[in-house]
Amino acid sequence: MSAPQITLTVRHSPSATDTRRGIVRLHPEVLDALGLHAWDAVHLTGARVSAALAAPSDGDGPPGVVLIDDVTMSNLGVTEGAEVVVAPAEVSAARSVTVAGSRLASVSLTPATVRLALIGKVLTVGDAVSLLPQDLAPPPGADVGAVRSKLSNAIGGTWTSELLTVTAAEPSGPVAVGPSTVVAWRDGARTGDAVPVPEGSPRPGTAVTVTAAAPKSTVDDFIEAEVVEETEDEPVVPVADLAGAASCARRLSEWFELAFHRPELLAKLGTSARLGVLVSGPEGVGKTTLVRSVGQAEEVRVVTLAAPNLAVLEPNAAASRLNEAIERTAGGTTPAVLLITDIDTLLPASSPPPVATVLLEQLRGALTRSGVALIATTAHPEGVDPRLRAGDLLDRELSLALPDAKVRTELLRILLRDVPLDADVDFGAIAERTPGFVAADLLALRREAALRAALRQRDADEPVIGGRDLLDAVASVRPISMSTSDNLATGGLTLEDVGDMTEVKQSLTETVLWPLRYPDSFARLGVAPPRGVLLYGPPGGGKTFLVRALAGTGALNVFAVKGAELMDKWVGESERAVRELFRRAAEAAPSLVFLDEIDALAPRRGQSSDSGVSDRVVASLLTELDGVEPMREVVVLGATNRPELVDPALLRPGRLERLVYVPPPDAEARAAILRATSKNTPLAADVDLDQLASTLDRYSAADCAALIREAALTAMRESLDATEVTAAHLEKARGAVRPSLDPAQLADLEAYAANRAD
Repeated sequence: MSAPQITLTVRHSPSATDTRRGIVRLHPEVLDALGLHAWDAVHLTGARVSAALAAPSDGDGPPGVVLIDDVTMSNLGVTEGAEVVVAPAEVSAARSVTVAGSRLASVSLTPATVRLALIGKVLTVGDAVSLLPQDLAPPPGADVGAVRSKLSNAIGGTWTSELLTVTAAEPSGPVAVGPSTVVAWRDGARTGDAVPVPEGSPRPGTAVTVTAAAPKSTVDDFIEAEVVEETEDEPVVPVADLAGAASCARRLSEWFELAFHRPELLAKLGTSARLGVLVSGPEGVGKTTLVRSVGQAEEVRVVTLAAPNLAVLEPNAAASRLNEAIERTAGGTTPAVLLITDIDTLLPASSPPPVATVLLEQLRGALTRSGVALIATTAHPEGVDPRLRAGDLLDRELSLALPDAKVRTELLRILLRDVPLDADVDFGAIAERTPGFVAADLLALRREAALRAALRQRDADEPVIGGRDLLDAVASVRPISMSTSDNLATGGLTLEDVGDMTEVKQSLTETVLWPLRYPDSFARLGVAPPRGVLLYGPPGGGKTFLVRALAGTGALNVFAVKGAELMDKWVGESERAVRELFRRAAEAAPSLVFLDEIDALAPRRGQSSDSGVSDRVVASLLTELDGVEPMREVVVLGATNRPELVDPALLRPGRLERLVYVPPPDAEARAAILRATSKNTPLAADVDLDQLASTLDRYSAADCAALIREAALTAMRESLDATEVTAAHLEKARGAVRPSLDPAQLADLEAYAANRAD
């Protein structure tokens, strides 16, 4: 007898706890239909075949949907809205698994540590898999905290974003990694191997420990493999192609000219030719590319050193490698720049390692040498040791901004100018669909579009990339600025899909979309656009649904945060989380910060008993809303069903100045909700949704959606071969789905809205 299988529609998992863990969420009814229990393995068939662990969803969504994270979607070769076939999987215990990864991972992680990260996961050859341990349902005896600590100590703060590729596994088919599995790096070390310090360059995956007594040649060999000097053979982007960074390139070029070619002019003016620069900007925006391009244009050698590679080493080895890089930079006959990337990982602002003092002295010494400059890059300028900005170190700073639509258009034109394109490609339209994308994201977009075009034109003599290939690829590429965020999936919704609520939609359009679409109008009239909106109304009224539709209409990146998620008992952590949230939103602009349950995040000050945590969070939130650095293309939207509990200071003009009441749906709105919810549900001829809606007094929007879902499940209980939902099914479902709106709460909310209107 063949195993049961069900075809489901893919939706991106909104849960941050599921991200990159190889877990899919299925409706409980689907789990039952497949004969599965929670955390059983499932076989997934999309454009590719993969396997994952299945867990139950919360049951509120439609049964025909499977929630999948971005890595699993990539493994399947599908995007949101595609269909995958889900079936129970037979999983074997893995005897051996071979993986490949970045140089940082392969050098820093022993196979035994990799095995700890993979235990409890289901793998298929060709899959990408993260190092995040399977901590939602950890295997017996697993110490997830210890695994996280080992990975963090080995790689540093970037370990959560590392991806490995499964290149081989024995036996074939889906396998589960266990404590006895032999894990190996491709062409490298494997569990059980001895890992002494080698005589020459280490094999990938070999753990190298350098002590004070280590032979000098061993240290030099290891350093040699990690210090990269740009050569003429390596491609460098011309300065003319640095779209959006022309002013920064011009300033850096001027500094190079004065420091390296006109030092006597600076000496006559009473200063030195010393040059230390900190280049900051979002990840992937092109900081290293900027330095390399200007260096080539000004005939300056660039020696690159990756700070994360130093950060994972023992102090002696880190200091030795930095000294080797300095000697390499100063050893030539031409001016040279030592470029240290991601300096915040090596010299963090919080809890800098003891070796930081030694490293800072080495950098000071490097800047005293003739013909040597120091440049460091970071995506987190606030996270860099403040001593690095001293007058005798990095006393100058350049900041690269996130590309706006105009810059993205130019970047796309540059990236695609040597690619065969169809005549229907509209760079401007693609740029409008890619808010928050940096140059690295657009490169990924080009690669994904090329894959789609290749699959579509396997036998074509002259294949081209079409506009549809690029637009479809947008859904598959998640911008770097959103890679660690609990962003809200819009599912293709727009405000046109929201029935009724005319006044509410108009208020949201004016407050959120107009400032982004018509900035010239605000500038012409000399007014600043609204900073934020507070949506309030009864539970289940569709506030989150409205936010998703708003984001889909405006092509916005949405940072969805529940108020309680930012609260932390440790002093300063909650405030830091608020600052980090708004920093990420600014990097992904145009963006929307959605603070659900804002009454838990910003209650009235002076009335809490949490040692002042809530008061400090409110102060941080107010500072971000109208602080010294104005927010650009970032709108804050809060939602609550208890508006009277929100701190009044948050609701004054300049902050969440627009209060929008989302009333419970009336009969007409309930009918629209029922029609929208049931558009994919076959209804029998005896179903009259208008008449049904008129009888659903005190039913919220969520209740109406739950009613349709329960009616469909009722039909399935009668027969799994059911083809339609009848009026009898709906009537029976009403017995299980009761109205949730509280008359007393509705009266309070209506009174609050009336008082605000007076």
